[in-house]
This record gives sequence, structure tokens and C-alpha cells, in this order.
Amino acid sequence: MNLNRRTFIANVGLLAAGTVSIPSFGGDFVNRKLRVALVGTGIRGITFWGKRLVDQYSDILEFVGLSDHNPGRLEFGRSHIGVDCPTFVDFEEMMTTVKPDLLIVTTKDSTHHEFIIKGLKMGSDVLTEKPLTTDEDKCEAILEAERNSSRKLIVGFNYRWSPYATKIKELLMNKAIGDVTSVEFSWYLNTHHGASYFRRWHGQRESGGTLWIHKATHHFDLLNWWLDSDPEEVFAYGDLEHYGSNGPFRGENCRNCAHTASCDYHWDITKSEMMMNLYVKNEQYDGYIRDNCLFRNEINIYDKMSAQVKYANNVTLSYNLTTYSPFEGWKVAFNGTEGRIEAWLDIPHLKIEPGLTQEELHALEMSQDGDDPISHEPIILHKLWSEHEKMTVSMTRKGHGGGDAKLHDKIFMSPETDDPYHRAAGVRDGAMSILIGVAARKSIESGRPIRIAELTSLEPRAVRLRD
Repeated sequence: MNLNRRTFIANVGLLAAGTVSIPSFGGDFVNRKLRVALVGTGIRGITFWGKRLVDQYSDILEFVGLSDHNPGRLEFGRSHIGVDCPTFVDFEEMMTTVKPDLLIVTTKDSTHHEFIIKGLKMGSDVLTEKPLTTDEDKCEAILEAERNSSRKLIVGFNYRWSPYATKIKELLMNKAIGDVTSVEFSWYLNTHHGASYFRRWHGQRESGGTLWIHKATHHFDLLNWWLDSDPEEVFAYGDLEHYGSNGPFRGENCRNCAHTASCDYHWDITKSEMMMNLYVKNEQYDGYIRDNCLFRNEINIYDKMSAQVKYANNVTLSYNLTTYSPFEGWKVAFNGTEGRIEAWLDIPHLKIEPGLTQEELHALEMSQDGDDPISHEPIILHKLWSEHEKMTVSMTRKGHGGGDAKLHDKIFMSPETDDPYHRAAGVRDGAMSILIGVAARKSIESGRPIRIAELTSLEPRAVRLRD
């Protein structure tokens, strides 16, 4: 497939607007590969936004530059992705030297805004990994930069693209339960995956904005999309009661700890060649420890979170996030004027098929390679005055339930294809997803409800904007 720059810019405009009408662009473009640069060579950057793009789309795109402040990770990243493009510790030098068509941002969450804004100002379209950013001030700066730029920004939300999430959207769009009035949504992170956030830089709110932002942005984006409305007001509770200073002991890190034998959370990073080569061998450059102690005192995020959200269309949401559950999964229920929808994934006692282990589930979710097992997952539709109906959705397990591959294909191969589910996510979608988390943090700290309109120049709308 041959992709010229006119087509790609149309792709970005399409995805940023969330519409199916491709905009018109002027200019003298010639057929050539899309020039891509990546900033942030951590695990997500070099796998999903790096190696997978090279493996799947090398006939239509090429990496022309990689940037990271850690030169060791940068060189390992280039090798893992499988490219021979130049590398840059200085981001601005990369942008002025290689002049990419598209900049992909996969740095630490708290720095997304820096590279998004610079990328737009330096003439590149920008695709950022979620979350868009970590607070309302950075969000407003991004909104202003995007408004003042001729370039476009899109957010890499992948959960929308899984067949299971799409089936829920289809039922709601078709008014299967009439008008939605309220939602109950709970997400459970287990002691394998959930604990890992507290081991990494995500455990400091100044880096990841707390899990209200880094993790819950996925969930809030799904809810905003499912409900086709913007959040209006948030009241929340949260605390740190399990990890951090609550632990019975603490060590330097999992490799160098006197409590290895007695710690249920001990993780041996030396068993992963990838983690050793990417992180441990490059600690010398920036001091980042990938197998940090879960009980270190500097952890300052919440490990239990609960929020009530009122939407502009008058739907109410009850949301809970647990970070030390015995299992990993989620469940959601929509109450409507004509019935109720119940859906869930990976709740062990509700499984209709033999389950995988918690480690296997997480490995499949993050995997971009290897076998791709198919599962058949239930959704229950209750209609008022009638028996419930049970339907099943066939879906892959690899790459976030199949969403990763579908998102990439939409961006790079088939933007012109009509999508009745409006799964493309632009800057407004990214902003509204993080603003629920920002409001939740502020609500916990102030003890009062927080209105979304207080936070940025965006005014919540009862029906989401798509253009």
C-alpha cells in the first residue's frame, strides 16, 4: 500500500475530529513513505508504537528519528524496533534535523504536554499515548497549542476498538435499554499488574498524576464514548492504605532486599532479558529503577478510588478502582428507561470458559506477537417485563482485546472507512477523559464536588462533539 503525505494528514484530521469526512489540504505532495519520529523509548514506545509499526506498516512508513533523555535506552530501543535511523538526546535537535510528518509521544505522562506543544509548533502532526496529560493547566496549554496550530493532535485510545467494547456501544446506540439513566462501573487491578504501577514512576503523582489519570483515563474515555456525553461534575474519595508507607518493611529494590523470602510482592526482574536490557543496564544514566520497592515512603498516589460523576445529559456514574484485587477484570452495568445491560471481562467466578492465570492474562493483553486465542465473552440484556437475553462476543485476547491492531489499522490504513461507532479520539476526548481524574483528585483534597467547567476552557456538552 502506498501512502502519501496528503492522505496521512487527512487521516490525522479525520481521527482528531472523530468524523468520517476527510478534510481538504493544499500543497505539493509527492508519493513517499510517512516520516515518523518517536520521543520516549520506554516499553510502550518501542513495542506498540515502535516495533509493531515497523513489522506491520514498513511499506508505508519509516522511522526517521528516535529521542530520549536516556542514551542507553535510546540505543536499545533503536535495536529492538529494528531501525537504523539517527537517535537524539536533544528533542528539538531531532525535530529540526529530521522534520517528521508525525511525532509519536510516549514519554512519562507528566511530560506529554512539553513534546505535544513543541511538536505542533515545530510543524508536525502529533499522536500521543494516553493520558493526554496530568493536570488542568497542562491540558489548557495543549488545547491552546492545538487551536493555534495548523497541525493535528490525536490520542491513542485503544480500548474503544476491542469488539467487546464496540458491542456495548452498539447496544446503547440502538437504544436496547431505552435512554441510559445511570451506570455502575468497577475496575479491578490485581496484585501482579496493579502492584506494578506502585513499583514504577507511576507511584509518584508528580510523574503520573495518580491512577485517577494514568489508568482511569482508559475507563473514563470508554464511559464518555459509551454515553456519548461529557462529564459535568465529580465527587470522589480516595486513599493510600495498602502500598507505600503502609508496608510492613521496605528495601532498596527487589534485587537488593533483605525481605525477599517474606515479601509476597517480590518480583525478580533478572528473569526478564527485555527488562534487564531496557532498564537495569541503563540505570546509570538517569537513576530510574524499574523494580522499585512497593513500600517505599515516597509513594504518594491513591490505591483505592471511588467517584460519583454526573454527566451533562443527566446520566449518573458510580465508579470504583481497586489496585490490589485477587484477580484482574472489570464489570459495568447500564440502567435505562427500558432495561439494563450487564457486561464484564475476566471475573473468575463469572467465567463461562476455563480461565488463564493472572500473569497469562496480563501478558496477552500487552502482547503484540505470538498466538492469538479467541474467547467468547457474555453480555446480558435485561428488558423490562421480559426474560433476560444472554449474548456472546467473540474476541481476541492479544493487544488489549484486539483493540491495538484495529487502532493502528484505522490510523495508518483505512481512515476513509465509515465508522458508525465513532471510535476515533481527538484532543477533546483526551481532555475530557483526564479532567474526570483531575476533578476527582481535587474533590478528595477539597471535600467538595468539582465542576468540569472550572478546570479548562472546555464547556461540557450533553452530546459529544465530533467535528
